[in-house]
Amino acid sequence: MSFARSAVRAESSGPVTDSGRRRVLRTASALLLSPLMARAQSTAAKRIGYLTPGTKQSSLDGYSEFLGGMRDLGYVEGRDFVMETRLAGGKMQDLPTLAADLVRSKVAVIVAAGSYATQAAKQATAIIPIVMGAASDPVSSGLVASLARPGGNVTGLSLNAVDVSPKHVELLKSVMPAVSRVALLINPTIPSHHEIQRNLQAAAQSFGIAIVPVQARNAEEIGRAFSTMRTERAEALIVVIDSFFSVQREQIIALAAQNRLPSVFPYRQLVEIGGLLSYGQDLSDAFRRAASYVDRILKGAKPAELPVEQPTKFEMAINLKTAAALGIVVPRELLLRADKVIE
Repeated sequence: MSFARSAVRAESSGPVTDSGRRRVLRTASALLLSPLMARAQSTAAKRIGYLTPGTKQSSLDGYSEFLGGMRDLGYVEGRDFVMETRLAGGKMQDLPTLAADLVRSKVAVIVAAGSYATQAAKQATAIIPIVMGAASDPVSSGLVASLARPGGNVTGLSLNAVDVSPKHVELLKSVMPAVSRVALLINPTIPSHHEIQRNLQAAAQSFGIAIVPVQARNAEEIGRAFSTMRTERAEALIVVIDSFFSVQREQIIALAAQNRLPSVFPYRQLVEIGGLLSYGQDLSDAFRRAASYVDRILKGAKPAELPVEQPTKFEMAINLKTAAALGIVVPRELLLRADKVIE
């Protein structure tokens, strides 16, 4: 009210005319209505929750890619939607608390970055729609009933890790023709990792390679896993798709370098910071596509009726700096096939 009175005084400092009075009233009305309009706009904007085990600054968390996907669909942040972001900062144990906080915030939909975040969100609510931002094998982990008919409040993108894992053996053999013992880092708490292990062992056998499985559920166990790799005389390392391993990427890459183990990862982003090779889904593309699920849900679609999408775009990356440090010569034909080469 004080702003309106100031406006009236400012407009009335000279001789008052009919047009002057009308101008004063318009100014005062605009000032009085502006907070109401702002509140109305804020109420109209949909609240979208974003839950990630890492930080939104990392491209592995897909935050900026998801926002880019929303912009591509014509949404304007602040006008059409507002973000409620919860970051675990690598502390997986905090995800259930953060998911419950999003539920209390009454968001319209939750976007969950990875399997751990999706599990936490699903445990927190059976009502609010949840969109998976690339979760590993959601059927075997119980996130959805099936890919075609999710059947609950969860849908989104699947990593389909099991089908591409043998490719990692093939790529490793291409750069290390004499390799015979390869460590496989898995998380025993993830059901799909055991199937990945079986697939990799079958693929490796055809190349004359023995797979040495090593398990880790926390940072301390990752350190012990590398001790096991040394004891087992592993010559290289394949890391299975897992949100926890992605969060611990710097620890894993540092230990691989320290032990001079060529490393193969599922994501390009880990090769960009020191891994040797990667082959897998384009995560940036996956999180942009997650925006289309949010769009349909905000327009009334039910998650139970939206089929889970499998990857359609895969990419290969090679780090030549890492190869040189390890004394590995990458074949030219492999470099020509790579989507990204770090020099």
